[in-house]
Amino acid sequence: MNSFDPDTIPDLTGKRAIVTGANSGLGLQTSLALAAKGASVTLACRNPDRGQRALEHVQKVTGSTACRSAQLDLASLESVRSFAADWNGPVDILLNNAGVMATSLVRTEDGFEQQLGINHLGHFALGGLLLDRLRQAGGARVVTVSSLAHRRGSIDFADMNSNKRYRRWGAYGQSKIANLYYTVELNRRLQANGEDITVAAAHPGLASTGLFTSGRRITGDMMAGLVQLFGQPVSAGALPILYAATSPQVRGGDFYGPDGAGGRRGNVTLAAPVQQVLDEETGRRLWEHSEEMTGVRYEGLPALVEGD
Repeated sequence: MNSFDPDTIPDLTGKRAIVTGANSGLGLQTSLALAAKGASVTLACRNPDRGQRALEHVQKVTGSTACRSAQLDLASLESVRSFAADWNGPVDILLNNAGVMATSLVRTEDGFEQQLGINHLGHFALGGLLLDRLRQAGGARVVTVSSLAHRRGSIDFADMNSNKRYRRWGAYGQSKIANLYYTVELNRRLQANGEDITVAAAHPGLASTGLFTSGRRITGDMMAGLVQLFGQPVSAGALPILYAATSPQVRGGDFYGPDGAGGRRGNVTLAAPVQQVLDEETGRRLWEHSEEMTGVRYEGLPALVEGD
């Protein structure tokens, strides 16, 4: 893993990938790398104009004529359903990258706290609605981008949607640990059902993405400065995500990140999430809450009891 770079990605000609939040940052970097290896990448972006500009950049840099942009707003279940309904054919790589961080309290059009709605619930719904397309691919890969902030996250089942109290960093940590609970629980259900789909997660370390560099009003100049000083460029932050999405060595439930101090920067390595991510009861409860909130069921996947 320490020698992994985009040049070592296997040939992806004929593979169809979806990258959410692909117009900038980690999403754009991963789209560039996948397209350069021959994948047909759909850049799924909230803003169509930004998505088109990102597509033109990918085409110019890689020479690919197989990529496209598509409108997808993860803050809208109607948009998620429309995107999934319009998809034709298999999905080989579903890369759940889009996210927001430490925003003021905003509600999605479905009434969800924005960070939970975009970072977790929107991707949960997308995966369920595309499940049959993933099955069609044979050997498909689902990768969800989490964060170092998952270490301070927990699921507040009594107020998961921040109806009683809102703490922006607490809500962010909850959404990022939810990404990992989702990865572990989806992997459990797929494996129990004998499905040929690999589910993994990754985090970019302390990467200088737009969440920090263009969000100084939210994160603060000091934090943005620390990221610049101790973090790593977006191109390096994308490597654990690309490894999880493409390496034949990846196993279901794996979690990848940088190998440096605190996981902030460095080469790709198998990372250790906080122990509570492996708690099956919490994973199952979050899954059930997510089904209720989104109205999306993963058809054909059994509900598991503890110990299955």
